[in-house]
Amino acid sequence: MGAEEIKKEMDISKWPSDLAYEQWVALPVSGARPSARYKHAAAVVGEKLYIHGGSRNGRYLSDIQVFDLRSLTWSSLKLKIESDADKSEDSGSQEVPPGTSDHSMIKWENNLLLLGGHSKKSSDAMIVHVLNLETHVCGVMETSGKVPVARGGYSVTLVGSKLIVFGGEDRSRKLLNDVHVLDLETMTWSMVEAMQTPPTPRFDHTAAVHAERYLLIFGGCSHSIFFNDLHVLDLQTMEWSQPQVQGDLVSPRAGHAGISIDEMWYIVGGGDNSNGCLETLALNMSKLVWSTLTTLKERHPLASEGLSVCSAIIDGEKHLVAFGGYNGKYSNEVFVMKLKPRDSSHPKIFQSPAAAAAAASVTAAYALAKSEKLDFPQIIDLNFNGVENNVPKKDVNIEIDAIKEEKKVLELSIEEVTAENSRLREKIDEFNSNHTELSKELQSVQGQLISERSRCFKLEAQIAELQKMLESLQSIENEVQVLRRQKSALEQEMELSAAQRQGSGGVWRWIAGST
Repeated sequence: MGAEEIKKEMDISKWPSDLAYEQWVALPVSGARPSARYKHAAAVVGEKLYIHGGSRNGRYLSDIQVFDLRSLTWSSLKLKIESDADKSEDSGSQEVPPGTSDHSMIKWENNLLLLGGHSKKSSDAMIVHVLNLETHVCGVMETSGKVPVARGGYSVTLVGSKLIVFGGEDRSRKLLNDVHVLDLETMTWSMVEAMQTPPTPRFDHTAAVHAERYLLIFGGCSHSIFFNDLHVLDLQTMEWSQPQVQGDLVSPRAGHAGISIDEMWYIVGGGDNSNGCLETLALNMSKLVWSTLTTLKERHPLASEGLSVCSAIIDGEKHLVAFGGYNGKYSNEVFVMKLKPRDSSHPKIFQSPAAAAAAASVTAAYALAKSEKLDFPQIIDLNFNGVENNVPKKDVNIEIDAIKEEKKVLELSIEEVTAENSRLREKIDEFNSNHTELSKELQSVQGQLISERSRCFKLEAQIAELQKMLESLQSIENEVQVLRRQKSALEQEMELSAAQRQGSGGVWRWIAGST
């Protein structure tokens, strides 16, 4: 049964059970719909989809709309503006939040946080609006520290009680690749000084966090180039890396939407200014393997830029919920995809070589402490949020054996990584040596080219002089020809004159006759 047949025959009261797995279906909406738009912000809370703002025909939108995933109806959220005795009476008349696009919405406790984006209201720094979901009071959150510059098209991810902001485009269209952290407990901004090579400055990319430790950045664009690369920032070591990925080939894209569920990261839509991306992708973040869940038809509303995708649990099953976008036409449809259940009871932990080495050292130390019967009653795991997790004691012998086995595996992994690093160093040394030789050869060739170019210039100058000489010789030859003709004419005149004198007796005959 196709998506359209499912949509037509869907029973609103039990629509989740009518869905096939991993297939996009447009939900039949009852009543009025919000304006079609793109580059809006969206979040799912419970069984309700919240959207704010976006853009349509160059106009910034400011409304907050709510879609009930149970009754399949839209409603507008009427906000109350935060005020206190110190504020002037007319401050409540200001539009909060203002019309904004290319921003983000994050659920935090019982609030929705609206961050950044582009709007008509000028601001040099990123502003955070907060909407209380119970009171519907909306206001601006006061933040301190190193507040990032205002921007749109950035990514923001929630890690514990911290928001990680990466990249984007500022008000002057400057592309960014900086990393900022907002501590939601203290509302303090800080800037991260990460090591190694960061992603190229970009906007309209997506980001996800895996295992509360690894920030993944995918795709996006500069003002002329679209990317399909994947970058990882280790939030413990603050080191960037670009891991090797496997699986399906992924086309470059920007303006796509992404959402992570457990170890899977789902990517929808986007494009490259020529074509919209038809495939819905899934990245296994533990194994770094791309796969294609489904492929849409040409001109499908989800093959758009500036759409949103969220996750929702309905009747105990996980769903993707997508809204809006632009592919030559603005959309205001709601699409859902029911995901197949996955076995996530024993997820494989994503490890970079550095992480594997660190894990091996910790495991080895713990095993040594156990084997020597030292006083080591518990493991204290300090995660990214600074929360200590106490692991209770288990059967000591079984635990030691398991840890020793794990240690052997990790040591083998370290040996393999070390050997691979050695091979890579040899290749780098060989490359550097070849590069040095090639540089010397290039310099020699460049010197020869300069010398030959100088000779060419001299020859060109000599040729120009010879051409001038040839031109003058031609002129002289023409003059000689003229003189020869004049000489010939003169000689003919002289011969004619001599003949006339001979015929008349000449001068002497005239003299003799006169006497």
